[in-house]
Amino acid sequence: MKILLVYPKYPETFWSFKYALKFISKKAANPPLGLLTVASLLPKEWEKKLVDLNVTPLEDEHLKWADFVFISAMSIQKESVREIVSRCRKLGIKTVAGGPLFTTNREDFEKVDHLVLNEAEITLPPFLEDLKNGRAKHIYTSPQWADVKKTPIPNWELINVKKYFSLNIQYSRGCPFNCEFCNISLLCGRIPRIKDKQQVLAELDSIYAQGWRGAVFFVDDNFIGNREKLKKEVLPAVTQWMKQKKYPFLFNTQTSINLADDEELMRLMVQAGFNAVFVGIETPNKESLAECGKFQNRSRDLLSCVKKIQRFGLEVQGGFIVGFDNDQLSIFEMQIKFIQESKIVTAMVGLLNATPGTRLHMRLKKENRLVNDITGDNTDTTINFIPKMNQEALLNGYKKILKALYSPNNYYQRVRGFLINYQPLPKRVFRFHFYHLGAFFKSVLRLGIIRKERRHYWKLLLWTIFRRPRLFPLAVTFAIYGFHFQKIFEKVW
Repeated sequence: MKILLVYPKYPETFWSFKYALKFISKKAANPPLGLLTVASLLPKEWEKKLVDLNVTPLEDEHLKWADFVFISAMSIQKESVREIVSRCRKLGIKTVAGGPLFTTNREDFEKVDHLVLNEAEITLPPFLEDLKNGRAKHIYTSPQWADVKKTPIPNWELINVKKYFSLNIQYSRGCPFNCEFCNISLLCGRIPRIKDKQQVLAELDSIYAQGWRGAVFFVDDNFIGNREKLKKEVLPAVTQWMKQKKYPFLFNTQTSINLADDEELMRLMVQAGFNAVFVGIETPNKESLAECGKFQNRSRDLLSCVKKIQRFGLEVQGGFIVGFDNDQLSIFEMQIKFIQESKIVTAMVGLLNATPGTRLHMRLKKENRLVNDITGDNTDTTINFIPKMNQEALLNGYKKILKALYSPNNYYQRVRGFLINYQPLPKRVFRFHFYHLGAFFKSVLRLGIIRKERRHYWKLLLWTIFRRPRLFPLAVTFAIYGFHFQKIFEKVW
């Protein structure tokens, strides 16, 4: 059997980092971990190839080679998925699809031959058995949660790791919280399921064996869902592994804001090699936090929490949302003020949208406020429900936030403010690769000579050289990120 695994293309968004990746000659931020894991679940004797459309075009020759095309996707990749399925149908090639997009939107993909939904460890084996016996069904689904301790190591041999900025690993699935707008509890449950330390180390070994030296992203939706296991077993084991391997990786992940409550955990994460965490802050408006059920954020000083995490040596990358029912016209200035004061350099601000299967989607459906399909792109100016705020005012306010945050003056001010207080541990800042030289010279040309923000660029670099020389590579990186964010803003608006 010949299996072609296809990962659809991402549109250009803040999350794509498309314009930043060009500086380091990389094609995509992360490889498709789900498909690489599915590949390891398939029979070993089957032939397998993988095409990531974010790295290489999908040619007809690829499709004609295959007996089946396996597709995994998130909602933001919907349009690319439709094109792939259409091409397969024209060529008479059977398709098998799974992942978040299909699990929550199965009714939109009747033209897919086989929908293997929910978690592949559970639903893929019965599909393979039925396929072997010539009776494969259209839909395979299950309410059961997989035992992630039995999940195989991803098949890294199917990709060229050099095309990516970061490789990835999954330690846990599930989040103990249940925010109204989030579908993680639907897709992965509320009780975090975790791998043991031997599995984590085996996966790190598999990445190391590929010759990879650089960023590794723990894709967990909430890495600290089970803190005791992390502190007692996993992080100490990773720290020892990193020391033995001479610190080949820099880790980042996603956590909830209550990370700030656990100083021991933060120390252990930094010692293990973590230098950044993405935190869903959403909004400084406590009424909106209560509305969406984000109680872990409501009863605390969010600004102090962010600064505390930063002081412990972790860059906080923040997720923010506008468009809640309790948002007033003042929310736009509130968001700008909070982000500037917090010195969050990478601030991902999006419009609220209702993802199918979430409590938000169900509530808005009851209120007859849903108007169209979700695109999955939270920087899209299309909202899939009728907001309480005047829609024109909401869009104008959103534009105001992005324009303010990514104006050269405000952006470079946040970068400098963050670098002043950032205190990473030794050997946790920078691992040199030759492509970094190319990135620096490209930044000099594009940001230091061509772009209008060149004064801010040179001011930051000179300040860093004299005041925080160890952080010079990070300053250049942030300048490049700013260029990407500005380009996306220019394109959207």
